Amino acid sequence: MTARAEGIEQAGPADTRAGRRRWELTAVGVILAVVFLLPFVVMVLGSLKSRAEILRIPPTYLPQSWHPDNYATMWDTPETPLPFNLVSTIIIAVCATALVLAVAIPAGYYTARHRFPGRAVFLGVVLVTQMLQPTVLVTGLIRQFFALGINDTWLAMILVNAAFNLSFAVWILHSFFAAIPVEIEEAAMLDGLGRAQTLLRVSLPLVWPGVVTATIFVVVACWNEFAASLVVLTTPENQPLSVALTKFVGQYDTAWQYVFAISTVGIIPVVLLFALIEKRLVAGLTAGGVK
Repeated sequence: MTARAEGIEQAGPADTRAGRRRWELTAVGVILAVVFLLPFVVMVLGSLKSRAEILRIPPTYLPQSWHPDNYATMWDTPETPLPFNLVSTIIIAVCATALVLAVAIPAGYYTARHRFPGRAVFLGVVLVTQMLQPTVLVTGLIRQFFALGINDTWLAMILVNAAFNLSFAVWILHSFFAAIPVEIEEAAMLDGLGRAQTLLRVSLPLVWPGVVTATIFVVVACWNEFAASLVVLTTPENQPLSVALTKFVGQYDTAWQYVFAISTVGIIPVVLLFALIEKRLVAGLTAGGVK
């Protein structure tokens, strides 16, 4: 009984220190969350104010007069067809992401499993393309789109977004495929699976965290793309939200209540996507392995 009591007494200070450390880490996490979330809170509250109240000095954080009707009236503004802009943004982002994954998954797998001549040069060229931006090549891109007859179309922006986000996805998936032991795939092939079946049923579930990372990166990049969309898409109905947002910012007047409201609506799909796809991240770490 005495030894047991001494053990409890010795464990007491350690438990106290561990509990204090947990509280400290929690406090730091809460402070960081507040710092990063505060601008978004200000944006949401600003979308519920009138323009006069937003420009009031000194400013107020909470609206003195709530205007949820801003979210209804912004869709009827004659300057910009926002419903079409939202649809355009979704279609461009979804299709460009699907195209990137369709190319990056087999490309990352092949470069990770095959030592072909020029492999290092190929990966280096893929990395170099990440340094280029659509703005730098916009003149050549427009000439090509006119030659192909696809200028001012969703297809043009889908190709632009896919091309300039493909290199990151290939590098991410190459690293994940290279980390998978070859023995797992060899065992699957001995059981009768072909190369394509091994990729889809064994390797791909193991690199699911990499697919999630690439998906989130590409979707966010396509969703926020502005410079190329501003030049390539000239029809107001075809332009994404990132371009439509600038229509409310004028030289002498800015409808800040609509700017905040459109920005709030614009981030909701990305947040929902991350919330849905993040649940599969942990599952991907254990799926597809050998029991």
